[in-house]
Amino acid sequence: MNDLLENAVTAHGGLDRWNKVKSITVDASVAGALFHAKSQADALEKVRFEVDTTRELVTIDFVGQDKRAVFEPGRVALQRLDGTLTGVRDDPESSFDGHEFQTPWEDLHLAYFAGEALWTYLNTPFLYTWPGFITEEIAPIEVDGETWRRLSVTFPDHIKSHTRQQISCFGPDGLLRRHDFTIDILGGAPGMLYATDHRDADGIIIPTTRRGYAWHGDYELVPEPLLVAIDIGEITIR
Repeated sequence: MNDLLENAVTAHGGLDRWNKVKSITVDASVAGALFHAKSQADALEKVRFEVDTTRELVTIDFVGQDKRAVFEPGRVALQRLDGTLTGVRDDPESSFDGHEFQTPWEDLHLAYFAGEALWTYLNTPFLYTWPGFITEEIAPIEVDGETWRRLSVTFPDHIKSHTRQQISCFGPDGLLRRHDFTIDILGGAPGMLYATDHRDADGIIIPTTRRGYAWHGDYELVPEPLLVAIDIGEITIR
């Protein structure tokens, strides 16, 4: 583990605490221009994510509805709360082939995107210590008077995330400030996700507000539109 990753892991609660965790459940609201473009504007307005911290698995409950989605890398499923399947898709990533930014999503598309995104976000930075991840500190940047150290992360092929090569930016306190990437299933669209309002949830430090925008050039912010807004309420660590 390199110095930056070790510092970030310690700041977010440390491996000793993390290794006792099996799942993180959050009540959340997810919105933004991306979901309007995908004809899913209010679909994630009130949801509960249960994110496994030991393998790539996310359960999404649509609060107030008889509806649940289960995301795994090679399969997404929709079901009623009693477990009755209402839709299933194997090899879900391939269903995005040929999509453009304005291509509408079905519910199974939404479940795949939300699953791979929130699994990555809520397991960061601890995820980067797993076998198969390659990390390297790259040149820092100055943002609003702070120096942000940057960790370039290459994901192994078996982990489904936005793309294989991503960058996490950490502030002087070691906490995540921003997550930079492109999104394969959106045709390589650029995204930068700012992380704020960090909260101590039973020893694990989690950003509870995230705001996502596009970027161009050398990670230059495109301030409009706000593509993704994630607001997290109650957090349960198990």
